[in-house]
Amino acid sequence: MVTRFANPLLATPQRPLPRTVAIIGAGTIGPDIGYYLKSALPGLKLILVDVAQAALDRALQRFADYAAKAVAKGKMSEAEAAAVTANVVGTLDYKDLAEADWVLEAATEDLALKRRIFAQVEAVVRVDALITSNTSSLPAALIYAELEHPERATVTHFFAPAWKNPVVEVVGWARTDPVVVEYLRWVFCETGKVPLVTEDVACFMLDRIFDNWCNESALLLDGATAAEIDSVAGEFVHAGPFFVLNLANGNPIITETNTLQAELEGEHYRPAPVFRSVDRWLTAPPGKSVAVAPNVVERVRDRLLGVLFSQTVDILDRGIGEPADLDFGCRQALGFKKGPLELMRDMGEAESGRMLARFCNERRGMPAARKGLGDYQGFLRHVLVDDIGDVKVITLRRPEALNALHDEMTDEILSVIRRFENDPAVSGFVLVGYGNRAFCAGGDIGRFVNMLGDAPASAQYARDCSRLLVHLDQMKKPVVAAINGMALGGGFELAMRCHGIVALESAWMQMPEITLGIVHGIGAMVVPYRRWPQASAEFHGMLRRAERLKATRAFELGVIDGLARDYQALVRAAAARVKALDGKVGGIPDGAVPIAELDPIAPQAVSGQPLSAEVIGILERAVRAAAAASTFAEALEIGYLAWGDSACTAAAREGITAFQQKRKPDFTKTP
Repeated sequence: MVTRFANPLLATPQRPLPRTVAIIGAGTIGPDIGYYLKSALPGLKLILVDVAQAALDRALQRFADYAAKAVAKGKMSEAEAAAVTANVVGTLDYKDLAEADWVLEAATEDLALKRRIFAQVEAVVRVDALITSNTSSLPAALIYAELEHPERATVTHFFAPAWKNPVVEVVGWARTDPVVVEYLRWVFCETGKVPLVTEDVACFMLDRIFDNWCNESALLLDGATAAEIDSVAGEFVHAGPFFVLNLANGNPIITETNTLQAELEGEHYRPAPVFRSVDRWLTAPPGKSVAVAPNVVERVRDRLLGVLFSQTVDILDRGIGEPADLDFGCRQALGFKKGPLELMRDMGEAESGRMLARFCNERRGMPAARKGLGDYQGFLRHVLVDDIGDVKVITLRRPEALNALHDEMTDEILSVIRRFENDPAVSGFVLVGYGNRAFCAGGDIGRFVNMLGDAPASAQYARDCSRLLVHLDQMKKPVVAAINGMALGGGFELAMRCHGIVALESAWMQMPEITLGIVHGIGAMVVPYRRWPQASAEFHGMLRRAERLKATRAFELGVIDGLARDYQALVRAAAARVKALDGKVGGIPDGAVPIAELDPIAPQAVSGQPLSAEVIGILERAVRAAAAASTFAEALEIGYLAWGDSACTAAAREGITAFQQKRKPDFTKTP
């Protein structure tokens, strides 16, 4: 039996990363999938297969254009671009697939065509080569019905633009080997994607949402224009359904997918006839809207949310996908501002229930909820929980924000710890970030923006944000941070409140708050000096100049307990550290602590960015006072008050405003 971890990177892969991948179909999405793979695995050999040389030539040129644009934007070096574009070949001959470890089909949505393609593929590839289809709607059971070795085949559904969109659906179906599904989840997570497992039904999970959202929009054209519908939809999505259909030339796609759903699941899914007679829709671009009469707004809004909620409860009632994956996928793959379950929660059970009931009454046959709507809300949205022996591994999963903390994630971590900290079957906890880029990139600014200029409110906000950290301070059962990438600001503050820290050799830590014109509100001016006074000079540089601390240097200083080379080894080391700390967890010490002198420095970050001398002064006074405090609690209070003081500076207003506007702050204009 295959163990499925919620965090794919906890699994030990049954084979190495692919060395040669072949992609069939050099149209739009095939080359984009290839570019994603080559960017993540530059040493990969990529074979593009098509029936037309012109398509292959265009695809190879697109690779060069993508890489050149990345270099121009500073996102890739010339050497990296050369590696991405190297060893990419085009072919018209299926015999060239013989060396492929993985063949990925991205051809037209035509069942007969796909079956012919896979018959040709199976005739030339090794028996252990993986086979997947990028279909958005056709069930694997239909596509692979004639395959001789279906156990190595499934669906891997990417979303446009495939080189950038983080989401990919991996379909688990009856005849595929579960090992294949788990391997693909690992590969995708290892290479920067977020794999979401779905059942093998028509349109899987996310396209059931998108296709029916669009189809319902077309059915509303009897009482509203496309521009009006897009304007109403703008409350919930970044781009309205008709704008997206224009962008993707999606009218034929909706016709095909909803015809399939109608044939398999009922006439209520039948596509709107208008899709067959219209090529493009007259609508407003994202961010702009047209005036819509109130009665039209009400009807369109209720129907769009009705179909969204109907598909959501159907997906969950039938076990097609997981609730957290559904919300995540809707936001990241489909462009919803909030996931459907988050919308239902925020609107309340009565209002969302009213909309769903109205929709099901108007659209007979559409799925209704099989239980109370409140019963769909009992899940963790931003963390994953796994077991490594008797150790609970809590994975911070907000990859779109580099796993940054916010109130809801903080409360979820705390809820898991509280649930198990008194369980004798659990020896302790490991905290780790999702993916290979970040442990935790700090904390969202959140409500702090509204508190600028209010010292007492800002100080209280810091106390409130420390609720998880203060709980860790008081625990007897060990919690170990496994730093799997960057740990910034509040992310490093979380790690330093854990009872042990291990890190990847390539990981690094940074405290960048000073570059935003603020100090560190939840312990960084206090905790590291008390836990590791021997490294106080290093912390001075981190706090005052935003210097980076590499994991290897932190290990030398005794800040980190151990280093690991890869993710699996990191989590194993963290679990072992939990065992070593059993019965040895102590609180952060009281009493004054000696620290290195805070010699005067120029108000300038290590990057050269000018800083606020006023805020540096607030920070230095807080560090000195906290180090001299007679108790740890008193020292923390000094930090909270200093955070409040920094919130009242002109530098804080400039720094936070610049961050929101995605520009560099100019502290030369502040006092």
